[in-house]
Amino acid sequence: MLQPRIALRAVQLPFRCLPSVPARRFASVINEKETPPGAASTPAFDSAAAFDPPPTRDESGVLLRTYTPRTPGIRHLRRPVNDHLWKGRPVHKLTFPKRGHAKGGRNNSGRVTVRHMGGGHKRRIRTVDFLRMDPGPQLVERIEYDPGRTAHIALLRNKDTGKLSYIIAADGMRAGEVVQSYMSGIPEDLWKSMGGSVDPGVLAARTAWRGNCLPLHMIPVGTFVFNVGLRVGKGGQLCRSAGTYATVIAKEKELDTSGPEKEEQKTLTAWEKQKQANEKQRQDHLAQHITVRLSSGEVRLIHRDCCATVGVASNPNYHYTQLGKAGRSRWKNIRPTVRGVAMNAMDHPHGGGRGKSKGNVDPKSPWGIPTKSGYKTRPKWKVNKAVVHPRPRNQGQRRRGYN
Repeated sequence: MLQPRIALRAVQLPFRCLPSVPARRFASVINEKETPPGAASTPAFDSAAAFDPPPTRDESGVLLRTYTPRTPGIRHLRRPVNDHLWKGRPVHKLTFPKRGHAKGGRNNSGRVTVRHMGGGHKRRIRTVDFLRMDPGPQLVERIEYDPGRTAHIALLRNKDTGKLSYIIAADGMRAGEVVQSYMSGIPEDLWKSMGGSVDPGVLAARTAWRGNCLPLHMIPVGTFVFNVGLRVGKGGQLCRSAGTYATVIAKEKELDTSGPEKEEQKTLTAWEKQKQANEKQRQDHLAQHITVRLSSGEVRLIHRDCCATVGVASNPNYHYTQLGKAGRSRWKNIRPTVRGVAMNAMDHPHGGGRGKSKGNVDPKSPWGIPTKSGYKTRPKWKVNKAVVHPRPRNQGQRRRGYN
């Protein structure tokens, strides 16, 4: 498309090195909502936002940044709009370089154990705090991009000690907010505000905010959480990628055994006592665990003392990203994946021929192991041992003297 000429004579500058016209933009945002001029650039944090539903596509669609097709590589490039990310470098002392065999998919002897890995831009691994045992309020300094994960990370500064740390950022978290971790216990000021006893309503209203890290038993039912732990004393392992979350769906209460029940146990039979003991053990197990539903629909029982962060993992529109060209995958340490039928016969069991079929060969891996078609999943063939199968006889056996 032809662009109109720009009149350069309208503005004359004494310095020839300074541009007389503004630079042309090569990127544009589609489906972006305009904010009113009176609105603040960074809205105040609202505790009710912690209970908002997960991000969904509205009528205007998803905010994606497109680029003017100056080159074929950016014609189909699509990226989510994340203008709030930090433009500078990360904190150097919280990173370490990624080196060695891990980049190429090799083990300690140099053999390829993970295919389709190699190359890529050099990067530094961000040290992320998944457990968050440090108490006290922590200020969100900025939101940063992490090349090692799809979600964004937030740089925290402890207000009491000044210690810096990285955590996985929640969706909607911005610089200037204050988050806190209650993994080491309830602070003294919160105990005094509740009158020295645990009030579930007050505790949820004061602690279940977006970005706060809590034990699972302190999180109200129906809250969205991410960075969920699986073992007590270990950091979060579930729902750490972009836009993922889990839902706390049930909590069990401990059973109180009263005196009359103990007297009735004397008249029960041994089988009934064993059945009652098993039921009590099951109830105690449920009381020590919280029922959590993951994004995949899986329902799991997780120990009540495991960690979880309130909210949804950041960068929920990541799955709408389009790389635009194959080279951008190579920058991310991903090598090409070639079909077996497109290889030569010496390189793959499906190779050879004209590259259209695998030559009436059962599906196999590159090393000749059967795959697909229910292999390793269907039940093994049951052979009736009572039937004695005759030994096959051929001409070679007759020559060797087999009868």
